Amino acid sequence: MMQKININDLTESELIDLNNKIIERLRFLQQMRDHSAMLEFSIGDQVAFDPPGRPSMTGILVKYNKKTVTIVTNDGQRWNVSPGLIRKVDSIDRAPKNGNVRQIE
Repeated sequence: MMQKININDLTESELIDLNNKIIERLRFLQQMRDHSAMLEFSIGDQVAFDPPGRPSMTGILVKYNKKTVTIVTNDGQRWNVSPGLIRKVDSIDRAPKNGNVRQIE
């Protein structure tokens, strides 16, 4: 059963302590969501993400970090991205954009 807390009865010190506990719990829950999202991907996966103010980018997931994953984009840039913001790329999207590449039949 959940215990109800009347915050009007708490001292300033108790309110600060309660606030710190709430923030710590919220951070923990976010870390659990991020970790769960990371498990959906493997090192070497082709992924895409949408950086603010830029077109969608694709690259290879190369590293797991504490809160993010590192992606090396197709043009060689390194990005640390929250795992909740990336998605796996379909095989159609993986095809090279270079006009000199031809499919062997």
